[in-house]
Amino acid sequence: MVITNGFTYIAFLMFIAGSLLALEKYTKWKIFNVIPPLVFIYVLNMIFCTIGLYASEECSNAYSALKNNLLYAMIFVMLLRCDFRKLAKLGGRMITIFLGCSLTLFVGFVIGYPIFKHTLGTDTWAAVAALFASWVGGSANMAAMQAALPVDAGAYSCALALDTVCYSLWIALLLLAVRYAPKWNKSTKADTTKLQAVADAAAEEVSKDRKTANSADWIFLIGLSLMVSALSQLVGEKLSDSFTNIGLAMFDKGTITTLFVTILGLICALSPIGKLPAVEELSNVYLYAVVSLLASTASVVDLISAPMWVVYGLFILTIHVILMYILSKIFHWDLCMVSTASLANIGGSASAPIVASAYDASYAGIGVLMGVLGAAIGNFFGIGMGQILKLLS
Repeated sequence: MVITNGFTYIAFLMFIAGSLLALEKYTKWKIFNVIPPLVFIYVLNMIFCTIGLYASEECSNAYSALKNNLLYAMIFVMLLRCDFRKLAKLGGRMITIFLGCSLTLFVGFVIGYPIFKHTLGTDTWAAVAALFASWVGGSANMAAMQAALPVDAGAYSCALALDTVCYSLWIALLLLAVRYAPKWNKSTKADTTKLQAVADAAAEEVSKDRKTANSADWIFLIGLSLMVSALSQLVGEKLSDSFTNIGLAMFDKGTITTLFVTILGLICALSPIGKLPAVEELSNVYLYAVVSLLASTASVVDLISAPMWVVYGLFILTIHVILMYILSKIFHWDLCMVSTASLANIGGSASAPIVASAYDASYAGIGVLMGVLGAAIGNFFGIGMGQILKLLS
């Protein structure tokens, strides 16, 4: 059986995504606490791709027409919540801890890639860079790299397998480590005197200005994001020609468009547009649509290389722990904020509050804002990592 109608193809993808999200919401199955619906969406569509369900010209045409257009719209909407004035509530110390986590993960990726690259498959540097973008700010950053870098579909699926396994293991270990926080803090001589004040400020910022979106908000935001996507691709195409003419061919259309729409989103986040309701919801709609499209072009066969990808991920986490402990010894960082920052990098703003709240319920806002910071800088970090890994490949 093959889907031979473009609209049916898109309808089927969104039906699968919607059904899995509804199962998570209404059944409360515990498996979704370990493996999020996003992973099931990807795996199911990979299976359907492997058996040839999407193997038609009509599906390919629909994919080509929608993937990048929705991807740039998603990046723009996602970044509308990244108001740097809100992030100021974290204070310099919390931002430094977050960036420390990003730096130690960066070191792990760069050191490990030459060691593992021959076991990961061919042409994997872009997928690894996409994974790093995800480990700075979440799944949306990983999807964004599909447009900025030449990410192979098979390598992307392996990177997703690494992300799923390592994330599940990591969140379990961080929650387990809560009971050992006093020993860590004693060893690092951690300073926790101002932690509660930061937590209160972050919680107030997260809860402020929450409104219910109406149809006008949704229609305006959808129209704006799609127009931004169209204009950004036009700018990317024009500027890429200019950069190529002056010998900077590394700044191709995809890279320039991603950077342009990222900067535009961050600027608009400082305006009244950033306070529009439905920003969070629409960015999730776009994310599930984009991931579904990406998965529909990947094959389960590509996962054969996944075991060594997972080993690579565990190597990165080991380097991350060792270096974060050294930094904590030097700067007297406490385990609560180190754990929260680590999960804000690897899991994003949806996951970080889980670990923060395990220490104190009032710390959840810190995790959210750290995740927002990761979403804001993840695209830049991912593109930079891509240039480094390309040299190492």
